[in-house]
Amino acid sequence: MKVRTRFAPSPTGLLHIGGVRTALFSWAFAKKHGGQFVLRIEDTDLERSTPESVAAIMDGMHWVGLDYDEGPFYQMQRMDRYKTVIQHLLDSGHAYYCYCSKEELEAQRAEAESRGEKPRYNRAWRPETGKTLPAIPSDITPVVRFKTPMGGSVVWYDQVKGRIEISHDELDDLILARPDGTPTYNFCVVVDDWDMQITHVIRGDDHVNNTPRQIVIYQALDATVPLFAHLPMIHNDQGVKLSKRRDAVSVVDYDKQGILPEALLNYLARLGWGHGDDEIFSLTQFIEWFDLKDVSGSPSRMDRDKLLWTNAQYIKAADPAQLAARVAGFLADKGVSTEGGPALADVCALLKDRCQTLVEMADQAEYFYRALTPTQEIADKHLTPTDEERLKLFAEAAASLATWDAASLGALIKEFVKQQGVKMPQVGMPIRAKVCGITNTPSVDAVLALLGREEVLRRLVA
Repeated sequence: MKVRTRFAPSPTGLLHIGGVRTALFSWAFAKKHGGQFVLRIEDTDLERSTPESVAAIMDGMHWVGLDYDEGPFYQMQRMDRYKTVIQHLLDSGHAYYCYCSKEELEAQRAEAESRGEKPRYNRAWRPETGKTLPAIPSDITPVVRFKTPMGGSVVWYDQVKGRIEISHDELDDLILARPDGTPTYNFCVVVDDWDMQITHVIRGDDHVNNTPRQIVIYQALDATVPLFAHLPMIHNDQGVKLSKRRDAVSVVDYDKQGILPEALLNYLARLGWGHGDDEIFSLTQFIEWFDLKDVSGSPSRMDRDKLLWTNAQYIKAADPAQLAARVAGFLADKGVSTEGGPALADVCALLKDRCQTLVEMADQAEYFYRALTPTQEIADKHLTPTDEERLKLFAEAAASLATWDAASLGALIKEFVKQQGVKMPQVGMPIRAKVCGITNTPSVDAVLALLGREEVLRRLVA
């Protein structure tokens, strides 16, 4: 069996972080088994689906770097196929027209609720042997309903949750097509996965209730039922399902926060899956290790601190030139131009062991490209009149350096501290405050060397 998986988001908003994990697991499973990973856009919700959301999904997939082998396929371009299959189900007796009005359905619902029962359609229009159907009303455009089997149950072995059994009596006669002819979600999914020969449906466990409804349609079509794997939901650090109103839930949020996409994927891989104590690993290694049997059936929690730690490991290991290409955008957002300053790659090389995000790196890189005014608190503590006089003397000594590099500057600072009869912080901190505008910087000699003689001297006497 050639493994074929799919990721099928609905374009009703930004690409959700839970969707990215689903895509990652589906992608890795296909790659591990030498199969194909398919991207499908489920855009039949005409009221909520938008071109902007489609673009956001495509941009998000590109940003995280999950490549797909086929697609993207769009459900709205497959309407003729859905109509053909619906007609086949009608002709084979597995579907029927239902002429119940909205008022009748609401009355059925109210009656069931009054008895404390689960609301469901009373199957008034379901054809049965010996049953006389009502007269067809002239003012009602019918829906098409699926003829769900009576008695028995749907059983499947979920690749994450194990054996699941749902009684047919729990299933309603599902609407396959609305009065305007547009097909419904559960039906379209079955036809799509059937046509696309999907072997493994890996998705969130909020779809568990849809699975039995889909399996009975597969069976009616005499189609091969794929294997299902329902992934547990992702919760926030409070143990509550992620909310768009409360939590960072889209890949755009994490991009804006300066999270590297490869770090995000590494972190998401560890949400509900693990390989011993391994925390940092490449996608190649993840593909080799990944197996659905190792996915936990319990919800996972987003741990912000753990994500930042993971991101920091990737920043430390990153090539400075690649970091510079990414940090440049964050500096531009701050209105900072890197022209005329040190090479941004050299700045990133100096800062990368100190930063957890690219935003933090851009903030720390700013003083290399424009002088920053220290806060009043910093000035009061480190730029007293005595400090200012000492900085002028240091500037004179620095101006006479034969070689402007970190080693020479480090030796100069040590000698200057000795001459002044003070401790290192009484020189180092004022230099940082005056030159950088902040006091939390890398080694002061390395900072001064990178800034360059002319700029450092200019700032020291400003």
